[in-house]
Amino acid sequence: MERPAWAPRSIDVSVPSVSRIYDYYLGGSHNFEVDREAARRAMEFMPGLPKITQANRAFMRRAVRYAAGEGITQFLDVGSGIPTFGNVHEVAQAVSPGARVVYVDHDPVAVAHSQAVLAGNEDADVVAADLRKPQEILTSPQVEQLLDLDRPVALLLVAILHFVEDEDDPYAAVAELSAALAPGSLLVLTHASYEGIPLPARRAEGAVNVYKDIRNPLIMRSRDEIARFFEGYDMVEPGLVPMPHWRPETAPEDEDPYAFSGFAGVGRTS
Repeated sequence: MERPAWAPRSIDVSVPSVSRIYDYYLGGSHNFEVDREAARRAMEFMPGLPKITQANRAFMRRAVRYAAGEGITQFLDVGSGIPTFGNVHEVAQAVSPGARVVYVDHDPVAVAHSQAVLAGNEDADVVAADLRKPQEILTSPQVEQLLDLDRPVALLLVAILHFVEDEDDPYAAVAELSAALAPGSLLVLTHASYEGIPLPARRAEGAVNVYKDIRNPLIMRSRDEIARFFEGYDMVEPGLVPMPHWRPETAPEDEDPYAFSGFAGVGRTS
């Protein structure tokens, strides 16, 4: 397989990546045929996957505007993925010029493109780190330089926790990140679930198995299991709900049925 000029030499272009598959769902161009093949296989079982990713991005933008409107000027986006239109720094800095954003991802393509997009933006940077190792994030030079953890931060975990298996204890990782945040901080989160998918669970499981086959298991959790990530937070209205129902800007009934797959919520520390 020919390596595109934008692909870091360190990556294996024959192995699918969840961030590049996500990029494909969103109509991006920074993915390989191996990613597109995996995405198409998953879409054979769940054709609405692109609609789900679009709903995730739309929720993220609404939540960032909400946070900026509440006076939060610092954002930590973990599992940020490959940059696409309407990134966190674009949304936050449009509302609050000078807002500071640190992106975090462990995919070299996502990190490389974030660096390119952020060139010249002194108020945003990217860290190559993994959610499962919170201290690598919190003690990174980028976080220490750009974010003041003694002031409120919006911690974004959008479409990332469902790629962390139970054996890696995602609840502990979220708790460790949360413990470092000042009172008044926000947790912005989305998570996949069988609940809300307009398909029989057995059919949807076919798509889940595609991710298992590429060694990036997709962990579908129940609403109650997802709510546990918000322990220690007060939920912002309307609580933990399907993505189109979180402070919608358009009528939810106009949304594609797949957009209601999984849950989204925002919590505030006291």
